[in-house]
Amino acid sequence: MEYTSTRNAACRVDASRAIIQGLSEDGGLFVPVGFPRADLGALAGLDYPALAAEILGLYLTDYSPSFLRAQAREVYGSTFGGKAGWVSEVEPGLYSLELWHGPTCAFKDYALQLMPRLLAQAKRSLGRTETTLVLVATSGDTGKAALAGCRDLAGVRVAVFYPTGGTSEIQRLQMATQEGQNLAVYAVEGNFDDAQAGVKRAFTDPALAAALAGRGVRLSSANSINWGRLAPQIAYYFFAWARLAEKGRLAPGQRVDFCVPTGNFGDILAGWYAKQMGLPVGRLICASNKNRVLTDFFETGRYDARRTFYKTESPSMDILVSSNLERLLWHLSGSDEAVRGWMDALGKNGGYTVPGPMRKALQADFAAGSADSSEAAAELRRRYEQNHYLCDPHTAVAFKAAREQKGSAPMVVLSTASPFKFPRAVLAALGQPVPEDDFAAMAALEEYTGARAPASLAGLKEKPVRFTETILPGAIGGAALRSC
Repeated sequence: MEYTSTRNAACRVDASRAIIQGLSEDGGLFVPVGFPRADLGALAGLDYPALAAEILGLYLTDYSPSFLRAQAREVYGSTFGGKAGWVSEVEPGLYSLELWHGPTCAFKDYALQLMPRLLAQAKRSLGRTETTLVLVATSGDTGKAALAGCRDLAGVRVAVFYPTGGTSEIQRLQMATQEGQNLAVYAVEGNFDDAQAGVKRAFTDPALAAALAGRGVRLSSANSINWGRLAPQIAYYFFAWARLAEKGRLAPGQRVDFCVPTGNFGDILAGWYAKQMGLPVGRLICASNKNRVLTDFFETGRYDARRTFYKTESPSMDILVSSNLERLLWHLSGSDEAVRGWMDALGKNGGYTVPGPMRKALQADFAAGSADSSEAAAELRRRYEQNHYLCDPHTAVAFKAAREQKGSAPMVVLSTASPFKFPRAVLAALGQPVPEDDFAAMAALEEYTGARAPASLAGLKEKPVRFTETILPGAIGGAALRSC
C-alpha cells in the first residue's frame, strides 16, 4: 500500500516511512492511495488481537503478518483485561463500544500501545539509527497514552504539550506523574488549538530541523495526524459489527450506525475508512460539544474556526481545528490543489467553504449533533437512571446525539473514556454533592454507583509530580530541542 500527501500528489511513501515521518514535508497528512477490501467472512469468530492484525495487514503491507499478529496479541491481551473491543447493550438497539479498558483508560490506548512498536520496527527495517523525537499536542488523553506507550523505548523520546486548564485534573496528573527517562511534559498557555498549531509549526521549521539533525534527532508525531495512530482505530469498528452479528443482533449484511464524540476527527474518520473497506456502516454521526465547529460544518459546508472557544466538561472535544478532516476532504475531492487552498484559507482567514457537491458527498455518509454542558449532563443522568449505565461526559455528548439521530438501524455509541477520569463532572451530572478534591470525588462516585475506579487512576494520588513547566505556544520548538 502506498501513501501520498494531502497537499502534494507527487509524494509517494510506504507505511513505514509515513509512520516514521508523521507529517509530510509540505505540511500535509499521509493518506492511503486506495481502500483495501476486507473479507467479513474471514473476520468472523476472531478475537480482537487476531482481527486487528488482519485489518492492519491490509494497510501496513510492508510489515510482516507475523510481526503484526505477535504485536497485536501482546498489546491487546492482558493490558485490556480481556475487554478489548467490549460491546455493552444499553437498551434494545443501542450499544456502547467501551474503548477505555486499556492501561490509560481512554480509547487512545488502541493506537498508542501499538504505534511505538510500529515506529521501532519501521526504523529497524529501514536501517534508521537516529533518535526519534515524538511531539504530541494533547487535550488530555493522547498525551498520557503516548507517554505510556513510548516509556523507555530505545531510540525514542517524547515531548507532550497540553493546554493549561484544558484537561481534567486526573488527566493532568496522568501526564505529570508519568515515569520514564525519555519523556518530557509541558503545559502550554492557551487552548488545544494553540498547542496543536505550535507542534505543527515545529514540524515545518527548517531551523529546528537543522538543530535536531545536528544532534542526530528527527521528528515524528503520535497525534492522529500520524497514520500509525489512525490505522489501528479502524479495527474496532469491524470488531463491534462482528460481535453484534455473532450475538444475533444483526441480520446478514445489516448496516449499523455509529455515533462518535469528536474532537480532532481521527476516531470517526477511522469508521469512514472501515465503511470504504466494505463494513456495513450506515451513518457516522459526528457528536460535538458546545464548540460544535464540526456540527456546523456538516450542516452548512462552512468550516469556521474563528468563533468563541469554550472550555467544557468534555475537554478532549474542546477543539476548533480538527486536523483529520483534511484527510476526508482529500479523499472526497481527489485534489491536493483544492486541499491546499482550503488549508491556506483556514490558516489565513480562519475558515473555508466547500462547494455544494462536496457538501452533499459529506452528508451522504455523515450526520451531526451536539450537546452543550447542561444537555450532556442531563444525558449522562438519563442513561444512569434509565439504563443504570455510567458514562463519562464525552460519551454523554454522543448518547444525546445518538438519541436524536436514532433510526431503524442498530446504533453503536463509541465510549471513549472512563467516567472516573472526570469524577467531579460525573457526580455533578448525577445530582450528587461534589467534593473539591478529585480523589474524594472518585471515592464518592464509587460509593454512589457501586462501580470501581480503575486502579491506574486511583493510584495517581500517591505518585509524585515530575513535570510542572508552563510555556507559551511560541516556545514549543525550543522545548522540543531541550527535551532531547
